[in-house]
Amino acid sequence: MANDHDLLLELQTGSLEALGQLYDHHHRMVFRTALGITCDADAAADLLQDVFLRLHRFSDHVDPDRPLEPWLYRMTANLAYSWVKRSSRWLCPFEEITDWLANARRSLVHEAVELDEDWQSVSQAISTLPVQQRVVIVLYYINGLSLQEIAEILAVPTGTVKSRLYYGRETLKKTLGIVSNERLSDLQCEFT
Repeated sequence: MANDHDLLLELQTGSLEALGQLYDHHHRMVFRTALGITCDADAAADLLQDVFLRLHRFSDHVDPDRPLEPWLYRMTANLAYSWVKRSSRWLCPFEEITDWLANARRSLVHEAVELDEDWQSVSQAISTLPVQQRVVIVLYYINGLSLQEIAEILAVPTGTVKSRLYYGRETLKKTLGIVSNERLSDLQCEFT
């Protein structure tokens, strides 16, 4: 299996096979991120395609010596953020997001799953967050990125990420009736 560096070099020469392999390596992460931010499975699927089309189109601007995932996170977050701003739909189809996230490690995204009440509450609470807080919560809790990685992806200071994470947590704690941050950390396990 080729690594991202080699695949990016191939992609920069026009190899669609390299693009397909990069897609195979990273599509779940991109879809999960887009779904967490948009709360819309159809939009996340469209954004998934858009991210990889942009990777193909702008492959010459991607440095193969740097990790690809931050670029993919940034592109996904930016496109999802734009989608949320354009969309008049602030309410999330909760069954779709919870179905997909519960099946994230399976190959068939649309398998039926019995949903947990806690998970439904969490997904509903996340969907009510302002989009800037939602992006940080998704990148931090669902994708497990560090504050520094999120700051680099979003091109904002680490302090801004900390602030958005803090206010997002506070809102989630109030919405979910959580008393301590320990329970919020437990929720990270439910996302993955």
